[in-house]
Amino acid sequence: MYPSLAIAWVEADVLNLPFEDNQFDAATMGYGLRNVTDIPRCLKELHRVLKIGAKAAILDFHRPTDSTARAFQQWYLGNLVVPIAEQLGLKEEYAYISPSLDRFPTGKKQVEIALKVGFTAATHYPIANGMMGVLVVNKA
Repeated sequence: MYPSLAIAWVEADVLNLPFEDNQFDAATMGYGLRNVTDIPRCLKELHRVLKIGAKAAILDFHRPTDSTARAFQQWYLGNLVVPIAEQLGLKEEYAYISPSLDRFPTGKKQVEIALKVGFTAATHYPIANGMMGVLVVNKA
C-alpha cells in the first residue's frame, strides 16, 4: 500500500517562490511562461527550487514559423477566439494572446535562456504545427 500523499495548493509569485532550494522532484507550468514579466528570472527561480536530477516541462502557445500555420493562428484568434470571448464578456482575457505571442521567445531562444540560467539540458518540442510547444529542462 502506498503512503497517503497530500497536495497543498500554494499561490505564489513565480519570480520569488516561497520554497527552499532543491525542494521538488519535478515541476510543470501551463500557459504561464508567456505571461511572466521576466522569463530568465522565472526559469532561474524554477531551477533554484528543483532538486538535482529533477525535470520541468513548460507548455505554452507559440507563433509558428510556418507562414500558413501562422496565418491560420492569427485568423483563428482574431476571427473566432476574441469575438466569441467578447460575446461572453471576456474580451480582455483573450485579446492579449496574439500580442503576447509576438513578444514570446521562440523555442530555440527558450532553450538558450534555460541553459544560461543553469539548466544542464533543455529541449523544446513544437506541437500542433508549432502553435504550441513544450520546453523540457533538466537540472543535474
